[in-house]
Amino acid sequence: MVAETLGGGGEPAAAGRERVAAAARRARPALLLFAGIRGIGVLCVAGWARHTGRHPWTLLGASWDSQWYLSIAQHGYASPAVARSWPQLPVADLAFFPMYPWLVRALRAAAPLGAASAGLLVAWAAALAAAWGIFAVGERLHGRRTGVLLVALWALLPHAVVESMAYTEPLLTALSAWSLYALLTRRPVWAGALAALAGLARPSALATVAAVELAVVAVAWRQRRPDGRGGGRVPPGRLWAAALLAPTGWLAYVLWVGWHTGHGPLGYLDVQALWGSRFDLGRDTLRAVRRLVLTGAPPAYCLALAVVAVALLLYALLVADRPPAAVLGYVTVLVVLALGGTHYFASKPRFLLPAFPLLLPAARALAGAHRRTTALLCSALATFSFGYGTYLLTVAAIPL
Repeated sequence: MVAETLGGGGEPAAAGRERVAAAARRARPALLLFAGIRGIGVLCVAGWARHTGRHPWTLLGASWDSQWYLSIAQHGYASPAVARSWPQLPVADLAFFPMYPWLVRALRAAAPLGAASAGLLVAWAAALAAAWGIFAVGERLHGRRTGVLLVALWALLPHAVVESMAYTEPLLTALSAWSLYALLTRRPVWAGALAALAGLARPSALATVAAVELAVVAVAWRQRRPDGRGGGRVPPGRLWAAALLAPTGWLAYVLWVGWHTGHGPLGYLDVQALWGSRFDLGRDTLRAVRRLVLTGAPPAYCLALAVVAVALLLYALLVADRPPAAVLGYVTVLVVLALGGTHYFASKPRFLLPAFPLLLPAARALAGAHRRTTALLCSALATFSFGYGTYLLTVAAIPL
């Protein structure tokens, strides 16, 4: 795949291009399937949005958090517009990491596009890159058919409409998936570089950093074994480089926020607290679940609870499958961050979107099932995903 080609050392340019072309050919069915699924999802949202008198481009490109990211892309952090709109939160936009706004600003500088259009194009390109990376990981671990189905399941999640919005989850997923693939193909420096970039995309990129660190420790430990069963040797210098490189993006932004606010190294936590967001080991999540069970809630909250429950079941199945340390570490940290924080409960399924390896047990099961069974199950998932995504954006009217 791409990471494999880039890590090829002194490989001639022509051979490198051929390897990329071959990788693209292998991934083409997965990418076409992903584009088709998400394209139908966008058409469903657009059709119902117009039926209700709203503009689909605005719903997809300038809803909730998207407005903050586009404001940063247009005006930078702590702009006068933010200060006027949120006088009680003068540094509120510092909670949003800079990679996505930078990409939107760069695209607008290169092409005459509006902010929402540029935001959507960046998000859609990131989603395709994420689909390719997800396929690469799935194929590497369990074969091509599992890789294709892993992409299909990711595209058909109940909250997969976020993959078509101007949000940062596709960008984080793309960088994380390719970082994991680089680890699986023993290219730690590329993995560390991609983790560093992921660290500029979202705070939950800590999961990608953790994956790199765990992989480095695991490889270093295996290479110290006297029985010689550690696999192909990775030079220690590359392991050290990966371990040092991986956290740089995340640390750079967090420390910059602390310096900018004058609150010291932990200043970013103060910014998050302005939004009511903190890590409490899941106590707030348990209270939310208790309220949902005892008092009931709108459908979006109930389905969020169902998604969390299924995610925990899939996590148990993934652990039982004994995946590589990097994959398990990545998923574990994402699940802990999503469920252990005081985030808005209805948004937790969105926070779990980058945890695509959770879908590996289901993808493997579908890969071994009869093709007709697989087609029927995927069709049912598609019907529900398209309908629910349209409901979230046009009917539910709750922040995602």
